[in-house]
Amino acid sequence: MIVTVTANPAIDRLVPLGSSLERGAVQRTGAAVDQPGGKGINVARVVHAAGARTCAVVPVGPHDALLSTLEPTGLPTRLVPVAHPTRVNLTLAEPDGTTTKLNAPGAGLTGRELDELASAVLRAARGAQWVAICGSLPTDVDPSWYADLLRSLRGSGVRVAVDTSGPALEAVLADPACAPDVVKPNGHELVEILGGDAEAVEADPELAAAAAQRLRAERGPADVLLTLGSTGAVLATAAGSWFCASPPITPRSTVGAGDSSLAGYLLARVAGHDDPTTVATAVAHGSAAAALPGSTPPTPADVDALATPAAEGLGNAPTAKDPSWTA
Repeated sequence: MIVTVTANPAIDRLVPLGSSLERGAVQRTGAAVDQPGGKGINVARVVHAAGARTCAVVPVGPHDALLSTLEPTGLPTRLVPVAHPTRVNLTLAEPDGTTTKLNAPGAGLTGRELDELASAVLRAARGAQWVAICGSLPTDVDPSWYADLLRSLRGSGVRVAVDTSGPALEAVLADPACAPDVVKPNGHELVEILGGDAEAVEADPELAAAAAQRLRAERGPADVLLTLGSTGAVLATAAGSWFCASPPITPRSTVGAGDSSLAGYLLARVAGHDDPTTVATAVAHGSAAAALPGSTPPTPADVDALATPAAEGLGNAPTAKDPSWTA
């Protein structure tokens, strides 16, 4: 079982454009399509499409339009009632696959609602193999909320993945003794933590592997799955570093591609695959998602249709962890 947490869900509204986006112009669009969104929901949809057991823990408002987008997916959920409706994120998709995403902040949650959300996660985690804590936090929620949830989960024996950014990611990685089992940054999110040049990291797998191993050493996560956009991804573990290049695709939307990569990683880990196979599976799922419109989750058939290269080992050996890390 893979449980996902989406504290700040969204309705992802895809608006296809008939031509390239022109600022200040009036343009015609195709019909808009609404899908359930938020990083944890995206991860769970990919896992569900693969036929694996999953449950998405999601806060929902009264008469929430999110429910009408979730119902057709058949996704197993644990819904937590909250006062405010789900935000709407707008994606403008150009014919060449370029996407412009406008994300709303999301309404804040009360202390009681946050407590009920955390309790729902802990109940869903009983007997699960992984809990994936994903996405942004709603407005005015303390950045340490994910870190506090991670500490609460530690006693359950479940493994924890985290995919967030900014202050929430800083808080999760503030205590190496309570680091997650895997974090999934992209190049920009990684350099926000360590410093450096995001474009250089995303273009150079060796540099990316060195940075990912440094994050392991200094901040404590057992694995770092570093997605590099169209370049591919690097997986840094205690055994070493592996890179898998992205297969050739015709990109249609990058929305949710990173979430699909994390889903591929989790599916591979649940199946007991080794590190090279795990990073190749992550890249295959992310690439398959980028070839689909909007935030559509890739199916096994979409993934199998790609000629994903085999992962290659890199020369960056694991770096000794901070001595304060004991997990």
